Amino acid sequence: MPGSLLSIDVLLIAAAAWLAIGLCGLLAPRNTAFISRLLFPLGAVVGIGMGVAALNALGGDAQTAVLVIGLPDLPFHLRLDNLSAVFALLLGFASAGISIYAAGYFRKGEGAAPGVLCLEYHLFLASMLMVLLADDAYAFMVAWETMALSSFFLVTTDHKHEEIRRAGFLYLLIAHIGAIGILLSFGVMTGGAGDYSFAAMRTQELAPFWSSAAFLLALAGFGAKAGLVPLHVWLPEAHPAAPSPVSAMMSGVMLKTAIYGLLRVSFDLLHTTIWWWGVVALVVGLITALFGVLYATVQNDMKRLLAYSSIENIGLIAVGIGLTLIFHAYRMEGLAALAMTAVLYHCLAHAGFKSLLFLCTGSVLHATRERSLGKLGGLIHHMPWVAWLALAGVIASTGLPPLSGFVSEWLLLQSFLFSPGLPHPWLNMVVPVAAALVVLVAALAGFAMVKFYGIIFLGQMREPALKDAHDAGAWEKLGLVWLALITLFLGVMPSTVILRIDAATRQLLGSGLADKLNENGWWMLAPISPERASYEPLLVLVTIAAALLMGRWLVRHLYHGRVRRSSAWDCGYHFEGPRAQDTAEGFSQPIRRIFEPMFRMERHFPAARDTKPFYSVKVEDHFWYWCYLPIARLANWISTLIVTLQGGRIAVYLMYSFITLIVLLLVARP
Repeated sequence: MPGSLLSIDVLLIAAAAWLAIGLCGLLAPRNTAFISRLLFPLGAVVGIGMGVAALNALGGDAQTAVLVIGLPDLPFHLRLDNLSAVFALLLGFASAGISIYAAGYFRKGEGAAPGVLCLEYHLFLASMLMVLLADDAYAFMVAWETMALSSFFLVTTDHKHEEIRRAGFLYLLIAHIGAIGILLSFGVMTGGAGDYSFAAMRTQELAPFWSSAAFLLALAGFGAKAGLVPLHVWLPEAHPAAPSPVSAMMSGVMLKTAIYGLLRVSFDLLHTTIWWWGVVALVVGLITALFGVLYATVQNDMKRLLAYSSIENIGLIAVGIGLTLIFHAYRMEGLAALAMTAVLYHCLAHAGFKSLLFLCTGSVLHATRERSLGKLGGLIHHMPWVAWLALAGVIASTGLPPLSGFVSEWLLLQSFLFSPGLPHPWLNMVVPVAAALVVLVAALAGFAMVKFYGIIFLGQMREPALKDAHDAGAWEKLGLVWLALITLFLGVMPSTVILRIDAATRQLLGSGLADKLNENGWWMLAPISPERASYEPLLVLVTIAAALLMGRWLVRHLYHGRVRRSSAWDCGYHFEGPRAQDTAEGFSQPIRRIFEPMFRMERHFPAARDTKPFYSVKVEDHFWYWCYLPIARLANWISTLIVTLQGGRIAVYLMYSFITLIVLLLVARP
């Protein structure tokens, strides 16, 4: 209707509102009640409004705007199309749940002043939104760097601790290395024309060599932010250092901005698609997924476990992108649309369940002051809300029905199963092996999540202090329930969701799954045909619920009620209590033995006469010692050499000048 606001206008208002909310935090930087009870809930309301606007924009024409706030004659060009709308939808609804939770989480003593934290947090949200709306390299890089800097300050909220400062520095370093790759990729895509708008890049006809260079630079640049191996090292350090709502925002949302950037470059800004691009993305994704899930299984810190799990999920998304590139290069558009749908769906699903899990660890951390799995246990009795909501995130993360993780991983596996007949014989050999590795990753992810949930919430308490643990507060529960409902909705209504995000798939590939889904009805998910593969989520949900209710009825009505007491079977142990339970190290011992070459382990064995024998094992990342420590040593050596050369004595500088003059005279001699 004439005079009504466009969706892009609503999103720009949302970005301005987030900035205004953040600045309002500086009005009373120490007033925790004002910031937590008013500003963070307002930020959640803005997120919901933004998500609704993005949802309304799906399926419509692209909308553009120009903000004259940049350099002279270099304004910000903005564009809202179907691809950016999908990720804006993700940002809006996921951030709403995290902001609601943060209203009850942040309190005095969390490091930075609450008002400063409020500014950094909402600046982070606004910058991510501007990344999604940017339509030129200048606006994109300004928003990208603002996102990196604001998240750096959030990671180092509790900056008094040296390990937190070290984690923040590492994150900022990798982020800027990635930014260099992205900037170089944009430079290549301009084709030397000097026009850095995305509209100009879309019209450039690059040679295959330069297109490949732009793709590889984008894969490296965005992969650094997403956590692809070997540029993943910041992620397991930054997540444990950051407050839990920040960890949830970074893992659930920020990593997806990198996926958005890679999709934008690969399928929108570059005209050509070469099959080996997909092979590179597929191999990198498989290595990342397998590496992440293996290291997740052996972690003893609950937030590091989730951080490595995020690396695994990003690897699966990269696998889907690789498949899409392969299919698209060979004009197998139906399979390309299926793989792209799996990518977009897993982005949405991961934003929900991983944010939920990180927030649950925040409640556990507040209630127990413990992050180590070896000191937790039995918390389901004292924290039932958190325990049951965390179970929803665990089920989704393991890829079990009827929650969101199953749908996205099922779609990805369907992409593999329907892939026979690729024109390249080598690909026909590699793709089944890749499918087997994806199945292995899914199984190991289930192992990691069973360890995570079982050791934290089940069994007996391993420390006496845990008896004082308390459940989450009202605001925290509300945020957790919001994310759990998103996870449930994505699990039981996949056809409805796919019909909305299919507009982005059609924008990038020219084809989608909407026609197939409309043929079979909203209750059935059959991406190719019902005869080949189908999934009816509501039927699965009803079956599971009926089985649980029937089991409960049978127990209550058929159990005879007589009680016979006897000594409990103790598995051969002569003592009872938490020491009889499997520890986090013991739980992951089979994985460490089977995949021992994947880990760098340091073991501590007790001496023969120790009165209190203690055994420990420390698992470290090979990439630290293969890649990063040699680079650090080289940088230290160069710095030492420079310091030696710049001794500060005038006689030394005169000697350098004299030697330089002699060399120049010798070189210039005819």
